[in-house]
Amino acid sequence: MIWPLLLILLGASAARGQAPLWIYTDRLVNGFADWSWIDRDLFETGVVHRGTAAIRATGNAAQWPGLSFRRDPFDARLYESLVFWAHGGTTGGQRLQVLAEDDAGAGPAYVLPHPLPAHQWRQFVVPLSALGKASSTNLHRITLQLRANGTSGSFYIDDMSLTARPAPSPVQVAVDAARIVRVADTRWFGVNAVIWDGDFADNTPERERTVALLREAGITTLRFPGGSLSDQYHWQSNRTLTNTWQWQTSFDEFMSVATNLGAEIFITVNYGSGTPEEAAAWVRYANVTRRFGIRYWEIGNECYGPWEYDTNARPHDAYTYAVRAAEYIRQMKAVDPTIRVGVVAVPGEDSYDNDYRDFPGVNLRTGQSRYGWTPRLLTALRNLGVRPDFLVHHHYPQWTPENPLHIPVSDAMALLSTETWAADAADLRRQIEDYFGPGGEQIELVVTENNIDAGSQGSQSTSLVNALYYADSLGRLMRTEFNAFVWWNLRNGTDTQGAFDETLYGWRTYGDLGMINGPATRHPVFYAAKLMSLFARAGDAIVEATSESPWLAAHAARRTNGSLTVLLLNKTTQTPLTARLEIRGFRPRSSATVHFYGIPQDEAARTNGPAAAQDLTRFEAAVDGPVLTNLCPPLSLTLWTFDPAPLEPPRLGLTRTSDPFRWQLETIGPPGVLHVLESSSNLLHWVAVATNQPTDGLWTLELPVEPTAPQRFWRARLEP
Repeated sequence: MIWPLLLILLGASAARGQAPLWIYTDRLVNGFADWSWIDRDLFETGVVHRGTAAIRATGNAAQWPGLSFRRDPFDARLYESLVFWAHGGTTGGQRLQVLAEDDAGAGPAYVLPHPLPAHQWRQFVVPLSALGKASSTNLHRITLQLRANGTSGSFYIDDMSLTARPAPSPVQVAVDAARIVRVADTRWFGVNAVIWDGDFADNTPERERTVALLREAGITTLRFPGGSLSDQYHWQSNRTLTNTWQWQTSFDEFMSVATNLGAEIFITVNYGSGTPEEAAAWVRYANVTRRFGIRYWEIGNECYGPWEYDTNARPHDAYTYAVRAAEYIRQMKAVDPTIRVGVVAVPGEDSYDNDYRDFPGVNLRTGQSRYGWTPRLLTALRNLGVRPDFLVHHHYPQWTPENPLHIPVSDAMALLSTETWAADAADLRRQIEDYFGPGGEQIELVVTENNIDAGSQGSQSTSLVNALYYADSLGRLMRTEFNAFVWWNLRNGTDTQGAFDETLYGWRTYGDLGMINGPATRHPVFYAAKLMSLFARAGDAIVEATSESPWLAAHAARRTNGSLTVLLLNKTTQTPLTARLEIRGFRPRSSATVHFYGIPQDEAARTNGPAAAQDLTRFEAAVDGPVLTNLCPPLSLTLWTFDPAPLEPPRLGLTRTSDPFRWQLETIGPPGVLHVLESSSNLLHWVAVATNQPTDGLWTLELPVEPTAPQRFWRARLEP
């Protein structure tokens, strides 16, 4: 169904905030894993309620065995009830109790009111309130347990889910255009380019096509040579390790695109099998010989991870990495002192200790020792007297093994995971303060890899879900101190070994982390990047935006041309949500430009529709004041661009008070707009002396008057 984008009146009926969170369909889904302690078959085909499989469990009731399913913690407040179907097998009579568990432990057991019936299915609905977890923010386990007062025969479970709690209608969204969060950085609009991209720049037509695609998507930052292969890659030969063949994209070919694009560049030098001399030679070739002026250089890729190639005597050791990184930095900056060199880091003081227990990280604030990667790295660099210019953070919320039996990924949970950026930034900044100490405030934070899944790819990576993830991930990162956001990646390649399941939205029969597949097949995330380039650019101000529902994300920016952009993201897969948008500190014109991307465009791609039908939709919409209502279709990205309304200057009034040396000054102007009071002694040079943003347009203040003071003139203006 194609959902229209339109303005509607208030008073729509309540809608479900999201589809049910399935736990089991024909297998475990949405990241739930089997933690049971009962004999079971999760792929029973003989007794099935719906689909092709169910769960068969057999246990001795006297031993209280149970089926138990666990996933990463999630917010139970978004859901109402646990629903499942149960079958008592040939005997029936089993008695079950249900338990829910979060970080605080298990809640009270809820005993099903009826024994399981023989030879038939019965649906059971258990409110989360009955499990004591309706308000939990970190629910992570559901258990069905046999009770000793029932029978012990085999029983069956199928179609288990958590029903969604109704979302507010309308969802209250507020934008305060006067509350600036931070200024946009050009490095936010980045994408990785990789050496295995055979369509990047082998010849002039390829180069021109790639540059055109990058410009269309609004990309201003590129990273090379590509993820884990960076620790195997030798830039001079364009080979990895001892390979005798060359990769499809060389450094010079990469730069032919980057220079035509005018992009900011991150280069990852080889730590795992390289040397400081090799890295310094790369800097010399790039910035001295070729005069490319590449500013940002990373030492290795995710070197804390055991999946990375590392030939050091102590592989994946933070101390070894720090000592070698110090030498990399010394030699690279000896070639070009203007470059900035960063090291890889990870949130969490205990993350990736990799079983090393020497050279601990010493917390300067508490005196405690920790053995995680980042504390040991920062402590070693501090002791060596070396300050990196930035810390590199990579984030993927999910990981899928090849051809999974169960489905470890979740549309809903992935789209809710974007809220972690603020915590990650705060964690890394705290570790810098605690383990590096003075001078650490000059270390900036960057993100040079992000995507929805770090493992094998399925339909989610090429679906609208990833487009929503990209836009919300970048939008939330923009409110943090991270100064770069480089998506993984431009072209990655087709993958069919990930998750393909009916609980995941999407129609493409392959996975791909690239914005583009092949020469120029645009995925939904490509259009999300294109939309975000219309949302903000370098130098714009990110302003405060809030939404009362996590299913409807809101982001806002004040553009340098004076306009205000508001991005609304409906992250539900099947439910339109009504947003009541209130804009403060800005008076919009009577019409606005709307750009939209969602299911209609994705359906046009599925049916091989015209290219224009697959692209962003643009139209004008009427605006009646600073409050409007917008129906956001499911899985949609809606970008409003408001130009400021012409504003009449505020009127000034002056009134005597009972005190002969004080006067009362009033400004009367449009409500919710910033008023600036200025003073002058000669009507030529004016100085701002006070500001206010009166909600009703009236601003009153008292002015002291000294009898011997020189004359003063006053005026008021508006800050749009």
